[in-house]
Amino acid sequence: MAITAEKIPAGTWTLDPTHSEVSFSVRHLAISKVKGSFERFDASLVTDDDHTASKVTASIDVASINTNQKDRDGHLQTGDFFLAEEHPQMTFTSTSIEEKGDDAFLVHGDLSLRGVTKPVTLKSEFGGLVVDGYGQTKLGFSATTKIDRTEFGVSWNAALEAGGFTLGNDVTVTLEIQFVLSA
Repeated sequence: MAITAEKIPAGTWTLDPTHSEVSFSVRHLAISKVKGSFERFDASLVTDDDHTASKVTASIDVASINTNQKDRDGHLQTGDFFLAEEHPQMTFTSTSIEEKGDDAFLVHGDLSLRGVTKPVTLKSEFGGLVVDGYGQTKLGFSATTKIDRTEFGVSWNAALEAGGFTLGNDVTVTLEIQFVLSA
């Protein structure tokens, strides 16, 4: 089912944080990937009747990073990585939404991290629209993007004895999001 104006009502949508997740993965030691998530984030979606002016905004509290290792999480908040004290939020603001058919769409926008803003594209899939048991209209989608962390000033790395580096430059960001239509 393609996303159409008939399927998604115009309005303002707020994040359902209980049913949403922001996670990431990055190559580690050139042999595997380390995964993590952010525990505090917010997002909103404003849709219009034909989706030509629909807009997504999001913010992530970078200090809420969780890789299941406290020492690593602390290091990720330092100037080697997020510089969380000076730049506590990572933000995204869409510039356009492009329908691709078969529930797929591209959300183009600007990602700001560590004071650097770069264009990114979220490859997204419409999950559906439903009224839940409490009478709330909910909208779900999944999205991914890949960024080069060094383009945002996140350049810490260490050479390995066997060759290569501790961390890869590409970070895959994955979103599982539910929105609730505001009354």
